[in-house]
Amino acid sequence: MISCVWIFTLIMDLLFPIVMIILGNKYIKKVPDDMNGSDGHKTSMARKNRDTWEFAHHHDGKLLRIAGWIMLVFSLIVMLFAIKEDTQIVEKLGTCLFILQIVVLFGCVALTERALRKVFDENGNRR
Repeated sequence: MISCVWIFTLIMDLLFPIVMIILGNKYIKKVPDDMNGSDGHKTSMARKNRDTWEFAHHHDGKLLRIAGWIMLVFSLIVMLFAIKEDTQIVEKLGTCLFILQIVVLFGCVALTERALRKVFDENGNRR
C-alpha cells in the first residue's frame, strides 16, 4: 500500500521542477516587460539595460527548462525507489531532493550571470 506521506512528498518534489519548466517556457517566449516588477531574473547585471534583460531571460529560460525536466525525471525515479519505504526515509529523501532542486535553481542563476558577464561588459554593452 502506498502511504499518504509518499504521495504528498512526491507531489511536493515534482512541484518545483514543474514550476521551473513553466517559468523557463515563459521566459523564452516572452521577457517580462517591467524590470522593476515582481517577475524576472532580478540581478544587477541583468537590469543594466533592455539588451541584458532580454539576454538573461532567454538564457535563464533555456537553463530552467532543461534543469526542470532533468529534475522532474530524476525526482520521480528517486521517489519510485522509495515507494515502499518507511515514512521517515521518504521524508528525508524528499527533503534532500528539495534541497538539490534549490541548488540547481541557484546554479541556473549563476550560469546565467556568468554568461551575462561573458557577453556584456560591466556597463551592459556587448563585447
